[in-house]
Amino acid sequence: MADAFDMRHRSRTMVDGPDRAAARSYLASVGYDREALKKPLVMVAHEWIGTMPCNFSQRALAQRVMAGIRAAGGTPMEVNTISISDGISMGTEGMKASLISREVIADSIELCAVGYSFDAAVVIVGCDKTIPAGAMALARLNIPGLVLYSGSIDPGRWEGQDVTIQDVFEGVGQHAAGNMSDERLAALEAAACPGAGACGAQYTANTMATVMEFMGLSPMASATVGATDPRKDDVGHQAGELVMDVLRRGQRPRDILTREAFENGIICAASTGGSTNVVLHLLAIAAEAGVPLDIDDFDRISEATPLIGDLRPGGRYVALDMDRAGGTPLLAKRLLEAGKLHGDVMTVSGRTIAEEAAEAQEAEGQEVILPPEQALKPTGGLVILKGTLAPNGCVIKVAGHERLYHSGPARVFESEEDAMEAVLAKRIVAGDVVVIRNEGPVGGPGMREMLGVTAALVGEGLGETVALLTDGRFSGATRGLMAGHVAPEAAVGGPIGAVEEGDTITLDIKNRVLNLEVEPAEVQRRLAARKPLPSRYETGVFAKYAKLVSQADQGAVTR
Repeated sequence: MADAFDMRHRSRTMVDGPDRAAARSYLASVGYDREALKKPLVMVAHEWIGTMPCNFSQRALAQRVMAGIRAAGGTPMEVNTISISDGISMGTEGMKASLISREVIADSIELCAVGYSFDAAVVIVGCDKTIPAGAMALARLNIPGLVLYSGSIDPGRWEGQDVTIQDVFEGVGQHAAGNMSDERLAALEAAACPGAGACGAQYTANTMATVMEFMGLSPMASATVGATDPRKDDVGHQAGELVMDVLRRGQRPRDILTREAFENGIICAASTGGSTNVVLHLLAIAAEAGVPLDIDDFDRISEATPLIGDLRPGGRYVALDMDRAGGTPLLAKRLLEAGKLHGDVMTVSGRTIAEEAAEAQEAEGQEVILPPEQALKPTGGLVILKGTLAPNGCVIKVAGHERLYHSGPARVFESEEDAMEAVLAKRIVAGDVVVIRNEGPVGGPGMREMLGVTAALVGEGLGETVALLTDGRFSGATRGLMAGHVAPEAAVGGPIGAVEEGDTITLDIKNRVLNLEVEPAEVQRRLAARKPLPSRYETGVFAKYAKLVSQADQGAVTR
């Protein structure tokens, strides 16, 4: 019989023995007596910040988690780090901080875990970058732990219908086109976000939260419970109790984060029309976990996965509708019945995903999660294109529309702001291919999301007639023929830097091609003559990130 796992495998070195008296004295000053320090020390990390709704409930949720840890025999300690709101910073220089914050959050959690010799961890996550950051930190540390999503925001009600922040961004485009008055836009703005919680559909936060369950790193059925739902208190308490069981069993994140777990995560995202950002984030988590994963894996797996989640932005329903329908267990059950999921992947509960899915309860008459034979599409929403314009690949989501081919003249912009100005001034017309460059991991730096531009195009009625590509990113709320993560980016000599106004660009989804219809010799001549834009950041975190970050097809991780 294997030796029992030492539940104080790290904290003993921090607080035991006469030589650690000073450490115990410090800890006594903030409420930890000798009895508390004889128990396993469990980090409860979160990113509460008073600037946005996404993580606003996390302090309260952390108290419930800590109560569960105490009830199960542990001593919890609260750790707070940062978060950046994509939605608030969108379209400004501040958006450059978003992806960079993923690395800072992961680094912060890692530093605290090592600095205080925690035995285990619960990482509470919310806004987009906090979720992969929490998983990255646990993969690095490889101490018993789990990720807990603080939950989705409720949809707002406006003019008799459910609305989310996506409607506000698209309303800006409708307003610019003269199709929405100042008063209606103001009313929509006031209604869309009624309280705490992350963006309310299958955008990046909810995509990544459900993916964490399918990968086994989050408790099944915990993510879809909304941030302000009274049941969330119980979810938090149960997570606190669960992490003590995980610690008792000695189960570590890398025991869970297998190749099959990552494939399940991709299947989850593809089957629900999830955010293109899942590609970037799963590549990053895989790098931390030491699991081989390639950008082409996403296309291969998505091609074999039916789209069965009718969720916004491409579908009809919001995240809380999925919870009412039966949540992630029902989604897993449907995919298992179709033979599309690795059912033997282990989860933090100590049970396999197939065992968790067996307890799924489906709401009568629900139409949010469909049987595979009634799939919205026979294949998933994530597609990887390659070609002369993206030799190392780019990511496109096709879940929300049927257009699979576009060829048109390039409209070239050196920044998101320039493109947005052109869209709002109605200088983009049907047939155009909008090219936004210098927004990649290095060139941004930080890979801004282009939701302001893409939503404005949709709002102006150009969503079905214009294509857009960028070496930056898209929000999970983006819809339309939009290709992001173009690699290599302009700042490191990628072909996107050679595009000139009026060049023909072809996006061919069926054949997985993104091509610049210019002779290769001419492309090389242009690149040789191109002078890189001077960096705006010579010191500080932005400059440091630009020097250390990899390309998007490698997860934009720092090394």
